[in-house]
Amino acid sequence: MTSTQIVVTALGAVAIVWVLWYFLFSRGTAVAATAGAAGVQEVRVIVKGGYTPDTIVVQAGKPVRLQFYRDETADCSERVVFEQFGVDQQLPPFQTTAIEFTPDEPGEFPFRCGMNMLKGLLVVEPEGDRRAASSPHKFHGAKA
Repeated sequence: MTSTQIVVTALGAVAIVWVLWYFLFSRGTAVAATAGAAGVQEVRVIVKGGYTPDTIVVQAGKPVRLQFYRDETADCSERVVFEQFGVDQQLPPFQTTAIEFTPDEPGEFPFRCGMNMLKGLLVVEPEGDRRAASSPHKFHGAKA
C-alpha cells in the first residue's frame, strides 16, 4: 500500500467516525419552555442545519406551543414530525410555524425531520414545580 493510499484510507475512516458521532451521539442544548399567554408553554426553535435546541422540556397537562423558525431551504428540514402527538407539519423556509398540542403524560418523546436525519427530544415532566433534578433526561439538569 502506498503512502497516498494510507492517507486516503485514514481520512475516510476519520470522516466515517465524525458522521456517526454527529448523527448518533452528539447532543446540543436543552431548553425549558416559558409561560406564555393563557398558561401556554412556549418555545422558539430555530431550524438551521439541525434543530436548536436538541432537547425541549415542558410540563405535562399544560398546552405547548412550539414556534419553529426555519432559517434555511435544505430539503431535510422541510418537515417536523412528532409521531406520538400525531404531528407531521411542513415548515416553510424563512417563516415561523406554530405547532400546538397538550402532552398528557410525562416521558421522553423524540421528534425528527421528514427524512429522519435531524432529531430532537421533547421531555415532558410531571405537573408541578420544575426542579432540575426531577427530569429523567440527562441534559435537562445542566442547561434548563
